[in-house]
Amino acid sequence: MLINDFTRGLWEQIPPFRLVLGLCPTLAVTSTVTGGAGMGIATTFVLVCSNVLISVLRPVIHPKVRIAVFIVIIATFVVFVEMATQAWAYPVYQLLGIFIPLIVVNCIILGRAEAFASKHTVVRSFFDGLGMGMGFTLSLAVIGLLRELLGSGTIAGRALFGPSFLPCTLMAKAPGAFITIGCFLAIMNGIDERKRSIK
Repeated sequence: MLINDFTRGLWEQIPPFRLVLGLCPTLAVTSTVTGGAGMGIATTFVLVCSNVLISVLRPVIHPKVRIAVFIVIIATFVVFVEMATQAWAYPVYQLLGIFIPLIVVNCIILGRAEAFASKHTVVRSFFDGLGMGMGFTLSLAVIGLLRELLGSGTIAGRALFGPSFLPCTLMAKAPGAFITIGCFLAIMNGIDERKRSIK
């Protein structure tokens, strides 16, 4: 059961592709692999911590105020992430900018709080948050890697090609994220269709 809770977020319900959630940061910060990975790690931390705390407090949270309580819990961890990033990873903080505070309204986190953490045990909520967060981080990092490579010819700011390289500037802009997400969706749907046809 714990394995299913963890792996669900790595393929079956991987946030940007399957659930189509968290698209705002996906479009905004994945022009580089560093931005994508940084946002994914920050979101994972908030997701895991809020899932665990909401699961611990679920017996005492009144149903009528649960959403407000969830948002306060999530916002608390987001403030911690923002301050920690500013203190210990300032270049990442500058890169992500306003999108760190906007983690508060990320549908993935509130969705997992409502759909899973408020109904399950602490251990299951931890693994659910970790799996969803890792799936989100991997997704953003891969999108950022492809967009940075094709859009500027670099990986993590290091040039890979010579001066004759002509970057596809479209990939460095928001439409490049849509194109990349669409391609991944097509590949994943193709894999699932093939699995179903084999069965």
